[in-house]
Amino acid sequence: MLWTIISFIGFTILVAVISYVKTKGDDQTTADGYFLAGRGLPGFVIAGSLLLTNLSAEQLVGTNGQTWSVGMSPMAFEIVAAPCCIILALFAAPRYLKSGITTIPELIGLRYDHSTKLWFSIAYILLYIVVQIPVILYSGSLVFENIFGVSAMLGVSKLQSIIILCVIISIIGSIYAIFGGLKAVAVSDTVNGIGLLIGGFMIPFLALSVLGKVSGGDGFAIADGMRYLIENHSDMLNSIAPADSLPPAVPWPTVFTGLLFLGLQSWCTHQSFIQRVLAARDLKEAQKGALYCAFLKIIGFMYLALPGVIAFALFQLQGNQVSMMDEAYPQLVTQVIPAPLMGFFAAVMLGAILSSFNSVLNSVDTLFTMDIYKEFINPKASEEKLVKVGKNIGILFAVLTTIVGPLIYFFPAGLKTFLDSLVMLIALPVLSAVFGGFFFKYLPKYSAKLVLLIHVVSYGAFLLFLGDRFHYLYAVLVLLPLELLLMYLLNRYNQQKNHAAAWIQEDVGAVDLTPWKYRWVATAVILICVAAVYIAFSPLGIGTWNYAQPW
Repeated sequence: MLWTIISFIGFTILVAVISYVKTKGDDQTTADGYFLAGRGLPGFVIAGSLLLTNLSAEQLVGTNGQTWSVGMSPMAFEIVAAPCCIILALFAAPRYLKSGITTIPELIGLRYDHSTKLWFSIAYILLYIVVQIPVILYSGSLVFENIFGVSAMLGVSKLQSIIILCVIISIIGSIYAIFGGLKAVAVSDTVNGIGLLIGGFMIPFLALSVLGKVSGGDGFAIADGMRYLIENHSDMLNSIAPADSLPPAVPWPTVFTGLLFLGLQSWCTHQSFIQRVLAARDLKEAQKGALYCAFLKIIGFMYLALPGVIAFALFQLQGNQVSMMDEAYPQLVTQVIPAPLMGFFAAVMLGAILSSFNSVLNSVDTLFTMDIYKEFINPKASEEKLVKVGKNIGILFAVLTTIVGPLIYFFPAGLKTFLDSLVMLIALPVLSAVFGGFFFKYLPKYSAKLVLLIHVVSYGAFLLFLGDRFHYLYAVLVLLPLELLLMYLLNRYNQQKNHAAAWIQEDVGAVDLTPWKYRWVATAVILICVAAVYIAFSPLGIGTWNYAQPW
């Protein structure tokens, strides 16, 4: 127990010290300095911050629980992120940096009009405050409680433990997000990212070692464990799920269609992701960061998907009963991690939770300050005033989300999944508005608002009437092309009937736009790796079909 506490406190303090040293003396008095880290982030920091913004402790537990239940098909969420990062690097980043924007709604305002910008800004902020940040707080607290038994440790109820953890996560995360600005968030994400890779990769190797011993292997334990897994559970190692699969499996027709569209909205238009790219020193560093992150996402299946399958095999050998998906990973962790390393792993998990919280909180502060306060409330506000408003509103948002977070405890278990799906009500129309705006030069000003309204009605109807019969990725697969088709027709009509002038994107000279010379080489290697991983975990590799699977 002593070593657990020492290693936990030690790594947590290390992250704080490094973040303080790397940001000490930085100019936090300007909007660019506070919200965009002075537009000075290098590629490796962008990559680490992108990874940790995306990755939370809930994913470690949730995705591994899914693979424990249905096999390797949920690894698609990690692998498909790589081509999305490529599109971010090669297509989106050059255009974002050309306009010198701070937020995605700001770009929407430049492309359409101010009222459209306000619509999307308010929608984003409401979803972040009511849905996304509270879910991050609650799910992160629940994960920490399930793995480390905080309620038993403190002698309190499970609800009291979750409330305590929500408050702790909120306070620590707010210190980085509110008082340190984006650079402190990005630096802490990078350090936590290194810790997460170390801690995350420990689990599959330690678990394979235990599996090798339990299965009676007499050689190298890790190799024995992998051999047992392939020989006895190759059906679970198949990532190709049937077309009629329901969540949590990923139907094979949606992998590079609906899931790719879903990934594009996350990696190319989600404010908390894009803000790291907008803070790049130049286009070269932005492209490096996105492409480095693509490599990190490809190997993510090792700690986000494979441990779940190992847990399935190990628990079956041991006769252990797991009643819920989300219990599989915590039970595996407590069984395979040596006691002296448990504190380090706890610190890594806390870092993953904090990174998601403080990244989204920093982004929602930026959205309110730059898109609403500066644009519609006080257009003449000084740089110092904007930073002050950002900090004050950050405190208010942190308090509100900390109150809402523990309340999810009282809702039915399935509601959290439903709340997560609500994000798609805004996320896909943003993707349509941004990419459609780049593709079609003659769009009328109202087109983004029209697409938003049509999407909310259509996707909402799908969730209510068809969500229990069809995978939601099929809805994404259908809606995005239809929305882009509508924008194409509006673009053509406006050009021919109204003789509208073409929209021309202005280069504001915010950063150097010289691209990274190795971007195409990196792209080719990434795509080869994506294909190699999918072939490996398929009937062409170590996976086999099993038509008796429930999916």
